[in-house]
Amino acid sequence: MNNQINQVSDTAFMAAAYRAMETNRPNALFHDPLAAKLAGARGKRIIDNLPKQAFIGGWSVVIRTRIIDDFIQNAILDGVDTILNLGAGLDTRPYRLELPKSLRWIEVDYPHVIELKETCLCGETPRCQLERVKLDLANIDARQTLLDNVEAQSKKVLVLTEAVTPYLSEDAVASLGADLGAHESITYWVVDYFSPASYEYRRRSGMSKSMKNAPFLFEPEDYFGFFLQSGWKPKETKYFATEAKRMNRPAPFPLFTKFMMRILGFFASPKRRREMQQYAGFVLFEPAKRAV
Repeated sequence: MNNQINQVSDTAFMAAAYRAMETNRPNALFHDPLAAKLAGARGKRIIDNLPKQAFIGGWSVVIRTRIIDDFIQNAILDGVDTILNLGAGLDTRPYRLELPKSLRWIEVDYPHVIELKETCLCGETPRCQLERVKLDLANIDARQTLLDNVEAQSKKVLVLTEAVTPYLSEDAVASLGADLGAHESITYWVVDYFSPASYEYRRRSGMSKSMKNAPFLFEPEDYFGFFLQSGWKPKETKYFATEAKRMNRPAPFPLFTKFMMRILGFFASPKRRREMQQYAGFVLFEPAKRAV
């Protein structure tokens, strides 16, 4: 079996392996007991073959997991009755989060990903009403049919696209945003955020080369402006640096790098310091037309 990332869906094994590693930590920020089973040896091999500079990737998977967990829990308190996880990968939230039994959770991904999860997790019991759908999100007709069906059976929906939009073109993200916005029951949309500075870091760190078969394609110059044009307005943004500080889990930079960042931060302008803190994160969007 090839040890490298050969397609976008392989990144799900990488993320699951990082979640398994976090689960084994004595001070784990979450526990995902099924992650190791799903990641398998394949996930570990992928991590072992990443460049040294990619250490930040494991940390970001951990922080993003907690950020999204919090978004979901708060949305449920706000009345969300359906979670639509597009490009669900090897996510196990329906099994590990405290969820209402009545919550409807729909996982959507490529057939081979869904089949793997059904095989690996056949003996496990989800904590909510879990459904799985085999679908390529690039199939617009099938995607629209899915959204119509979800709307017909839901009152308030949160759509999760964790680690999905970075691999799509700007046209594809705009198309998806338009489809989601056309459905009144879709109240929230959770999306990855990366600043323009992060695009260059990926290229310099060697991550782009190691993931040449699953490249980041979505790199808008004006991220929030792009989504506003697509009909979506940020309700809440959680940045990795801010959330990591709150969780007492700073990025594992080498000591020299930390020292230099502290020096640069001391002499930087308030605007530059803010940009350093807002390097990447996740956004909880709501439809702009319904925003108040």
